[in-house]
Formats: sequence, structure tokens, C-alpha cells
Amino acid sequence: MSFLNRICIRQSPIRFLNQVKFMSQLGDLGSGAGKGGGGGGSIREAGGAFGRAEAAKEEEYFYKKQREQIEKLKAHLTEEISFHEEQIKRHQDAIGRHKKRVTDIEKKK
Repeated sequence: MSFLNRICIRQSPIRFLNQVKFMSQLGDLGSGAGKGGGGGGSIREAGGAFGRAEAAKEEEYFYKKQREQIEKLKAHLTEEISFHEEQIKRHQDAIGRHKKRVTDIEKKK
């Protein structure tokens, strides 16, 4: 079930449903060539422990890759937030300076 949860997180619901239909034709990942006659490489076609281990390694690779991408996205968004907060501060300082100049001009009238 954890395999299906990972696919659900990684893909849109429509792609997930299509994947489930496709998986039902092939059987379990790494269990050998499926009913459709397709494989996924010689190790997977052979099935058995090696096929299951290869499928598990592949899933682990994509899971780690997804985690890495999420961490990079999070870091990038954090940088963007700090940049925009700094810009807001600069704009507020500029507004304050301009308001002071306006009041100074009004005092001179």
C-alpha cells in the first residue's frame, strides 16, 4: 500500500488511476514479465527476488529524488520570501523619506 501512496503523492489523480489500470495488467512490480508481454529490463523480466529488489531500488531512487526536489524548492521559496521582505522594508523606508520631504515642503510655505 505504501507504493500506491507514493505514486499518489507524486502524480496527479488522473495519472494515478491510469497507472493503477496499467499495474493491474502487469501484476506486482518486479515479479517478472506481465500479462501484457512487457517487462522493464532483463532483471525485472526474470522476476523473483532480483526483480523485486530492482523494483524496490527504483522506487527508493524516485522517492529520494522527490524529497531532494522538495527540499530545493523549499530553500528557493525561503530565499524569495526573505528577498521580498527586504524589498518591502526598502519601500517603506522610501515612503517615510518622501512623506518627510512633503511635510518639510509644507512647513516652508
